[in-house]
Amino acid sequence: MQNLRKAFQSSLPVMAGYLVLGAGFGMMMKAAGYGAPWAFAMSLFVYAGSMQYAAVGLLGSGASLVSIALTTLMVNARHLFYGISMLEPYREAGAAKPYLIFSLTDETYSLVCDGRRSIRECLLISALDQLYWVAGSTAGAVLGSLVPFSTEGVDFALTALFLTVFTDQWLHSKTHFPALCGVGVSAVCLALFGPDRFLLPAMAGITALLLAGSLREKHGGEEADHD
Repeated sequence: MQNLRKAFQSSLPVMAGYLVLGAGFGMMMKAAGYGAPWAFAMSLFVYAGSMQYAAVGLLGSGASLVSIALTTLMVNARHLFYGISMLEPYREAGAAKPYLIFSLTDETYSLVCDGRRSIRECLLISALDQLYWVAGSTAGAVLGSLVPFSTEGVDFALTALFLTVFTDQWLHSKTHFPALCGVGVSAVCLALFGPDRFLLPAMAGITALLLAGSLREKHGGEEADHD
């Protein structure tokens, strides 16, 4: 019960964002001709956040499964980079590991990446975050069938959620190197590669810097132990 309480309290910022974002996605699904069962199933089995928004347009345009698969790979390729950092924390997760990997969204990662939480708490946070998304998506689809609603600009809520999570992490984290690293590398890559091509270079650069910082910290700790 204590783990559940802590997980719920930690996930409150994500809940606020996911209920709104999920509702927006559900409304877009309904507007595209797909009902609540489709929104529920996609959020339960796909659970891809921004890619679900993109999928609405792809499905509506009659895109092939190959096109959808390739687009999904490009949009979610960032998961390959920050997922690497969770290999060690999730090493002893046992039967929970497949779900922990599946449910590692951007926002969930921001809550579990510090390595200070138990596997049980990480699992509860992951499950709660998906619950918020599924509930929001289903409610949005139902609401969209009852009340006419313009979905223009709804996807901007995703940016607002990222800013909320970033601010929360900044206020509660003892070190700001990861945040500064992310902002700095992203800004440089955006200037160099443009808005359509900066994501993968930025993720690679951020991962490289974080790994270098981690190795340096570990090496410094080993030297201190020898002294």
